[in-house]
Amino acid sequence: MIKFATRKFMTISIIILLQQNLVCSKCSCENELQDSNHKVFETLKYKLIAMASIFVASLIGVCIPILAKNCSYLNPENDFYFLIKAFAAGVILATGFIHILPNAFETLTNPCIGEKPWKMFPFSGFVTMVAAIGTLIMEALIMGYQKRSELKKSQTLNEDRETREANDSSHVHNFVVTSSKLDSTDRLRYVIVSQILELGIVLHSIILGISLGVSKSSKTIKPLVAVLTFHQCFEGIGLGGCITQAQFKYYKVAIMVLFFCLIFPIGICIGIGISNTYNESSSKSLIVEGILLSASAGVLINMALVDLVATDFMSTKMLRSFRLQVGSSLALFVGMICMSILALGEDS
Repeated sequence: MIKFATRKFMTISIIILLQQNLVCSKCSCENELQDSNHKVFETLKYKLIAMASIFVASLIGVCIPILAKNCSYLNPENDFYFLIKAFAAGVILATGFIHILPNAFETLTNPCIGEKPWKMFPFSGFVTMVAAIGTLIMEALIMGYQKRSELKKSQTLNEDRETREANDSSHVHNFVVTSSKLDSTDRLRYVIVSQILELGIVLHSIILGISLGVSKSSKTIKPLVAVLTFHQCFEGIGLGGCITQAQFKYYKVAIMVLFFCLIFPIGICIGIGISNTYNESSSKSLIVEGILLSASAGVLINMALVDLVATDFMSTKMLRSFRLQVGSSLALFVGMICMSILALGEDS
């Protein structure tokens, strides 16, 4: 009887202990689930804030040069406008060298993609070089084709006019055709520059947006919100200046502005959508990301140096004014330094 009572007591005790353990484990799981849901909600909140702030900053930055045509200080013929373009060129140059290119090197040398062939050859530098030279060659080919076509047209017009008009009238007409030809050539160059520059910005913006969207750490996202907001605003100023010089029609300007402003938030949306399935450490993801970042860096570096810095610094207006040369050089360095400082926030 005593043995039976002892066994019964032990059985009841074990059941009570098991029930307590089950309750404790259930509570623990529920707490973990609640913590996980809270983290997801918190990161989603910061991602939505990033989408809104980056969109507004992009819109403000790209619209400043476009809407400033009637402002005397920001008119394209004014000296102050050269300072703004130099600052924007410094921003774009630092974006390529400081923000994108190091990430491209880091991505294509990641241990997850293997030693061979990615650590045997500097693919990031090679792709950047090819993208920069390829952009220059493509621009030259398009400009050359346009110029040859205009020369043929002007020669045909001059020959037809010479058969019907006197020599004096023919000389005047020749001057008018040549002047209009130069104007159209400059405008074509600005059109090409603005479109290629937007392409380079779009490439790295979509990658940054996806990276931000798939991130599951609010501590990582919070400092990036401010950094990327200023980043997009500065880049928008540079792009807006090129769009203004290209003299697009209103609907084309609207399309380019909206495309620039929306591409980063779209990247964040894509990242949010694929955050549960996207593996940022997979070899394919790293290779594609590294190559696209390298190409984007090459395009932006070429645009900043060749089409913005070299074009303005070698222009007749700047060469005639030592004060404008010094001011533009300082503005260029200020843009580079400001954008370089933002890289500290990205690393943190």
